[in-house]
Amino acid sequence: MRPKGDPRRRKSTATISSSSSPPRRRTQTTVPSATLLDNELFTEEETATFFKDLQISSPDSSTNPRSFPHSVKQQCWEKAEKVKGRDPDRWRRDALGNIVFRKLVGCPGCLCHDYDHILPYSKGGKSTLENCQVLQAAVNRSKGNRTELSRADLIQKSSYCRVSGRDMDLLEVSAYGNVRRGQDTGGCRIQ
Repeated sequence: MRPKGDPRRRKSTATISSSSSPPRRRTQTTVPSATLLDNELFTEEETATFFKDLQISSPDSSTNPRSFPHSVKQQCWEKAEKVKGRDPDRWRRDALGNIVFRKLVGCPGCLCHDYDHILPYSKGGKSTLENCQVLQAAVNRSKGNRTELSRADLIQKSSYCRVSGRDMDLLEVSAYGNVRRGQDTGGCRIQ
């Protein structure tokens, strides 16, 4: 592209038309800024007044968010039962004993988990560590906001899958690029 001041530069002309009307000149007029809201025209001041008292979330949602804060999720993972011989940062057991993989959150597979409100949020449960548990995602979805389900009912809703050590190794390699064992692995150490 040629520089702006170059006389050889072509100016784009969009005046090719079949009618004999003269080309239109652009004129700039200053129009006060306005917004179209439900087919009514509002000025900036009216729009600001309209949205002033509008709240997207409830007033107390900042003190009790629906989802768990990152720090609570970290601590909730830490309080879940460890899987013997596996890195506890990567593998845990949920509240029902199902093995879950840290990188698989919110998906429907048998190794996937959610951070569950023990007392459901919709029934006044807070997003705190005391009300948090790691739970297999399929179980959490079937639990919903019900509190009357027994542990046996929840275990029946678990997605059972038999995972070998080799399968766990493959998942770790694909997600992290390596395999790490837990400190309680035992066995021989090569020095």
